[in-house]
Amino acid sequence: MNVKPKLRELLKEKKLTQNQLADMTGIPQASISRFDKNSQHLDLHLVKIAKALNVSLEELFEIED
Repeated sequence: MNVKPKLRELLKEKKLTQNQLADMTGIPQASISRFDKNSQHLDLHLVKIAKALNVSLEELFEIED
């Protein structure tokens, strides 16, 4: 199973930048970038990002079997 973030896709869809998302969530832009690059996923950050983008936690990821 392969799981990877699809944040870039969601931000493009909602016409937002990582900096704007950082302002909306209070999460540093560098942390958002690390999530987008699949190098770090903090639970609290995932919840804040999902709420700000109005998506479920599952929708933040692309899951391939």
